[in-house]
Amino acid sequence: MPTSSTASVTPEVPSSKLAIMAALGANLAIAIIKFVAASFTGSSAMVAEGIHSLVDTANEWLLLLGLHKSQRPASDKRPFGYGRELYFWSFIVSICIFAIGGGISIYEGIEHLRHPAPLGEPTWNYVVLGVAFLFDGASFLLARRTFNAQRGRQPFWPAFRGSKDPSIFVVLFEDAADLLGLFVAFLGVFLSHQFQNPALDGVASLLIGVILVVVAGLLLRENKSLLLGEPAESALLLQITTLVEADPAVVGTAAPLSSYLSPHDMLLVVPVEFQPHLLATQVSEAIQRLQTTIQQQHTDVRHLFIQPVTRPHTQA
Repeated sequence: MPTSSTASVTPEVPSSKLAIMAALGANLAIAIIKFVAASFTGSSAMVAEGIHSLVDTANEWLLLLGLHKSQRPASDKRPFGYGRELYFWSFIVSICIFAIGGGISIYEGIEHLRHPAPLGEPTWNYVVLGVAFLFDGASFLLARRTFNAQRGRQPFWPAFRGSKDPSIFVVLFEDAADLLGLFVAFLGVFLSHQFQNPALDGVASLLIGVILVVVAGLLLRENKSLLLGEPAESALLLQITTLVEADPAVVGTAAPLSSYLSPHDMLLVVPVEFQPHLLATQVSEAIQRLQTTIQQQHTDVRHLFIQPVTRPHTQA
């Protein structure tokens, strides 16, 4: 029978919560301003941007909901806790970006290309885009600073692919898509008036939709992987294996089995072969010693199972 240890750790409020709340407030204010500007100017790109910001606002609320639900303590129905609630709601957010944000923006662009309408005075658009860029830029910088603090010196893309905290990289990619979308919307409005061609505004709306679809595709892939259960990094497993094999009671180990239940909650099973001469009480003491050592040095290992195994003997 494997012996388990569950660290009694009170969940802390993730540092990503501040970035999410900042993004929520910024997107809500920007969405209102964009829709007001679109009603005065008739800009399709501005409508698409308003939809984009409104979807982002709902997304931040869903991420906060996921964070809140993931912090609930373990229960009889969920003995390993509710950590994967965060992964579930992050996956839903990715679907919203794809289906609602990208889909409606593309639809709006197609409709504007089919039925182009003369644009009104663009001053409103420029003012709103400038204000939105400041808000989104501030939110992006906060999200980037939080993500950079987590990844350390690791390159950006490997850190993104290996991140176990979607509440950070979802906000980061959303804000990046916001800034790129604002730039495209500016070009759409400017070029439409410059060349007296309202169809260019529809093209801008299409491009905004494509940006959202691409970003959503990246987020869907990463969140699906997290939801299904990602193992610990090979370097971390090697450290734990080295730690276990350094114990004098241990003969050797098999490959550890691991899965992240939340950004800072790992399930770990370590098959261990103990010295054959040890008594049952000595094996129990060695298991307790290994559990304490591993969880002191690797605090994310909240659910630890030491599984005694016997090496099969082959006949000559």
